[in-house]
Amino acid sequence: MNSELCRKALEKVGNPNVLVNCISRRVRQLNSGGGASSRPLVTGTETMGAADIALTEIVEDKMSWEPVPETQLVETTGRKRKRS
Repeated sequence: MNSELCRKALEKVGNPNVLVNCISRRVRQLNSGGGASSRPLVTGTETMGAADIALTEIVEDKMSWEPVPETQLVETTGRKRKRS
């Protein structure tokens, strides 16, 4: 993986954990080999690996992400089941 692409992509995403998840998902899509989602969204990828392609897509705003809104936690009543 190109360290310069990693740095630029991290500036766009902000959270390294989210970046890893985005790149991982996109690499799986690129390696699957079926359908339109497995084609690179950028040109000039003949000499690039799948991770570099995914990073380039993020840097060039071809791929985006959005955070999932925090869900409210559901409280349990704390009751235990009775044994039969």
